[in-house]
Amino acid sequence: MKYYLISGEASGDLHGAHLIKALKQKDSNAEFRVWGGDLMQAEGATVVRHIDTLAYMGFWEVLKHLPEILQNITLCKQDILAFAPDAIVYIDYPGFNLRIARWAKTKGFTNLYYISPQVWAWKEKRVLQMKRDLDALYVILPFEKPFFEDKHDFRVHFVGHPLLDYVNQHSTSSAFLEKYPFSKAKPLIALLPGSRIQEIKKILPLFVRVAKAYPELQFAIAKAPNLKEEVYFPYIKNTPITLIHNHTYDLLKHSHTALVTSGTATLETALFDVPQIVCYRSSLISYWIGKKIIRLRYISLVNLILEQPAVPELIQNNCDVNTIRIALDELMLPEKRSEMKKHYKKLKSLLGEAGASQKTAERIYNQLVSRQS
Repeated sequence: MKYYLISGEASGDLHGAHLIKALKQKDSNAEFRVWGGDLMQAEGATVVRHIDTLAYMGFWEVLKHLPEILQNITLCKQDILAFAPDAIVYIDYPGFNLRIARWAKTKGFTNLYYISPQVWAWKEKRVLQMKRDLDALYVILPFEKPFFEDKHDFRVHFVGHPLLDYVNQHSTSSAFLEKYPFSKAKPLIALLPGSRIQEIKKILPLFVRVAKAYPELQFAIAKAPNLKEEVYFPYIKNTPITLIHNHTYDLLKHSHTALVTSGTATLETALFDVPQIVCYRSSLISYWIGKKIIRLRYISLVNLILEQPAVPELIQNNCDVNTIRIALDELMLPEKRSEMKKHYKKLKSLLGEAGASQKTAERIYNQLVSRQS
């Protein structure tokens, strides 16, 4: 069968690649055409648009790139019609994907959504459109199933979080230790400044200034796979900060503490049991608009799932060199680290069982087969 996958960010490329791998195990004749990145391409998919041209962070950034986004929507529709897939699988990226899903429904395509839009955070009215346009929704966060089913009478499939698979299957590469021989005498601090250029510009300069204040520590940046080295060089040149390539999980596994931009990385850091500080800054316009329409107590997935401030969140004006240093000093205390790891243990129990990609692939394949019979 033919599958058309649409993602727009590094995390979507990762989840999509694992889903493609699982679908190939179910469907030996599977053919994939995608909006994704290098990981999906490595699984044999044909990439129509690469994620490094698609990820925009914040309302102002989206507005600035609106003509390009509209062109991509037109291209996507034309490409879907030409490919004529048996199913379109949407992976997060809601602003773009829900537009395509609305159109695809009118054309009779099967619409399947993996990694739900965060409608529980904002734009809850989108649930009505999702109920109308989607043939199935596969959710990965434990609170999403009651949100959709109890509050909105929309039956969904909770498949568990795919990060459980990635972390459980990870084994440290010997190449990592050979390439990056960090000193065992100094605690290693992981810096995860995000996967979008806008995030890097806002957060990385702060991380670098913090690193310079701690010569007794080692700092290393996990480079986003969709960004080039040149994005980071202006900030870290003439510093001892190491830029890590393709070894984010190895870095986390060997890290003492982490400074993390909000997003999937906060959950990955928690699953590796690394105490963390969540740091977030965006443009003033984007932050102002976000404050007006987003109704959440927390911005990190860790705190959202646990429904309590298990990890510190430094946001916008409260995110500067001084506040990060205060939080970092506090997180060096053994009792604080122990307390956070207890929260992590509870978090893992809430995330469900492993096997999200396999469970989702099986549901997708079985649904398509039943429709053809």
